Amino acid sequence: MALPPPENCTVGDVTLAYRTYGSGYPLVLINGLASAMDTWNPPVIDALARHFRVIVFDNRGTGYSGASGVPFSIPLFMQDTAGLMEHLGIARAHVLGFSMGTCIAQELALTFPEKTGRLVLVSGDCGGSEAVRIDPGIFSRLIDKSGTVEEIVNRMFPLLFPQAWLTTHDPFRYCPPVEEITSDENAARQLATFLSWPGTFTRLENIRSQTLVITGDADAVVPHENSRLLAGKIPGAELVVFPGAGHGVMYQCPDRFSETVIRFLER
Repeated sequence: MALPPPENCTVGDVTLAYRTYGSGYPLVLINGLASAMDTWNPPVIDALARHFRVIVFDNRGTGYSGASGVPFSIPLFMQDTAGLMEHLGIARAHVLGFSMGTCIAQELALTFPEKTGRLVLVSGDCGGSEAVRIDPGIFSRLIDKSGTVEEIVNRMFPLLFPQAWLTTHDPFRYCPPVEEITSDENAARQLATFLSWPGTFTRLENIRSQTLVITGDADAVVPHENSRLLAGKIPGAELVVFPGAGHGVMYQCPDRFSETVIRFLER
């Protein structure tokens, strides 16, 4: 599907870029660390947009969105999300967060329960000392942005996808082309923000949104034990584990992923 041109709005001290797809009850997607909105998997967006008004956007400092001298924080990203919803006239929406986006989504559900319908947390964690952290060796590869774009991409694929899957699949056929760029400086600011976030472990039991937690059991970036922790602490949360899937579960299993999310949100 062709990407529509981004729209812009002013939220607080920055300009946020966003796109909308489809119609119906709003579904806000919150992306991960330094990931722009053009990294959402098009087949997944297309499937969701047949049921919901889907809103995707660039977090501050990412892609087409602006940044300022205000220190980044997960609560600040959450306030940006709430501000975007207000700009769009959305009083309440379902919320799906991916990776670092799950941290923002958790803060939104805790701070603005009246704005948060159902909650979907994909490949995320609760942050703080309770989170199961990435292997240091994998982490060093993840943050290595040296070399050409091709070299960077080829380093990322073995982190996003299990080797067993890569031996029989061409990841370029499953991932969208990415044109948006996030500066090294802002990517580093987001990384520091993510690592310093104290987390929600002691507050998870206060989340009142009906919650679905999704993970791949071969996730090397955010170990799946984190999703089990989230599902165990959030009252009534459901856990769906995709066997053989990595951090890029929405790319590996787009049809089943979309069906799982839609079924949960419409139930």
